[in-house]
Amino acid sequence: MASLSRFVAKSCSLHTNDCVYRRPRPLIPAIRLQAAHLDVRVGISVPENGKGLAIHSKQISPLVALGAPSSIIPASRNVQVKCSAAANVSGDIPTPSGMSQYERIIETLTTLFPVWVILGTIIGIYKPAAVTWLETDLFTLGLGFLMLSMGLTLTFEDFRRCLRNPWTVGVGFLAQYLIKPLLGFAIAMTLKLSAPLATGLILVSCCPGGQASNVATYISKGNVALSVLMTTCSTIGAIIMTPLLTKLLAGQLVPVDAAGLAISTFQVVLVPTIVGVLANEFFPKFTSKIITVTPLIGVILTTLLCASPIGQVAEVLKTQGAQLILPVAVLHAAAFFLGYWMSKISFGESTSRTISIECGMQSSALGFLLAQKHFTNPLVAVPSAVSVVCMALGGSALAVFWRNQPIPVDDKDDFKE
Repeated sequence: MASLSRFVAKSCSLHTNDCVYRRPRPLIPAIRLQAAHLDVRVGISVPENGKGLAIHSKQISPLVALGAPSSIIPASRNVQVKCSAAANVSGDIPTPSGMSQYERIIETLTTLFPVWVILGTIIGIYKPAAVTWLETDLFTLGLGFLMLSMGLTLTFEDFRRCLRNPWTVGVGFLAQYLIKPLLGFAIAMTLKLSAPLATGLILVSCCPGGQASNVATYISKGNVALSVLMTTCSTIGAIIMTPLLTKLLAGQLVPVDAAGLAISTFQVVLVPTIVGVLANEFFPKFTSKIITVTPLIGVILTTLLCASPIGQVAEVLKTQGAQLILPVAVLHAAAFFLGYWMSKISFGESTSRTISIECGMQSSALGFLLAQKHFTNPLVAVPSAVSVVCMALGGSALAVFWRNQPIPVDDKDDFKE
């Protein structure tokens, strides 16, 4: 799912903000534009005498190639320019004609993630043998590949952008590792869940943001660039935060191997991500070839990583489904709600939507893997399996709702490119 950021970046993101205009002559160089996140459309007319520049608002078709080399344009012609000065990247921007048919298909398959989760859930419950072959070792490889695919879309510049946005990214990090874990603990204690189920609920609430949140943010007209950075930061932070918080909040219920959780998180999450970033930074030609294949594999793997946990706990879900679904559903609903309204205190609408989705959607597959490897009671893994479905359906439903709610014209720009 992380590979969607490549399509989003291709469709609505350039990184430099500069407009260069040179004084008109009988034959003038075209205005060179490299704009970030296009939104405002204007028409520019150059008078015959070359003494002035008139700008007028006008609905026009978008330019296909912004930032192309300068060309010579007769002074009497109208120059139609599509320009922008907004850092927020939202999903309401049309797909560019430059995207290949293969990329269009992959983007469509990616944004239909909730559909695949529903189908995987049905197969997992009624035909578990079709997906349970993806056991611990293969599950680990699959999750590691997803982390690698995310790393392949990142560069060192992305981490520098985190430093330029410490408050915005930091609030998302705190929402992921403060609000969500405390919610998981409070719900487990309030509903008086058994020790294994309470531990599983706390464990999944301490997991980092999931790549599916980037898809939901794109659909909801949130800030996709910010979503990718938040997911990256919470993923790296998981090496310390997930085992530490699980030990603090669930250690009183069952024995928690914090060191084992940290090592597994390091192996499955950080190593593949770093490998992907380094490959993208030092071998860009090689990674550009790999990236053309990873999205399709990523969609298939994500579906399997969602369906396999359901299949492995299918019998438990059939007998105790209602008891298990309620606490997990409440956890995600409360996280979406608190993430949004607490963000609204300081941030604009687009950023608040992004933080809400990041807070409510996490890597449930990682929680399931850690539960299987480091806890003897199989019930500890059940909340993570249920979370896969609740997270995907809840996040997608919220994203579709927000897609039909326009972003205010004067929305605050909380993200610095």
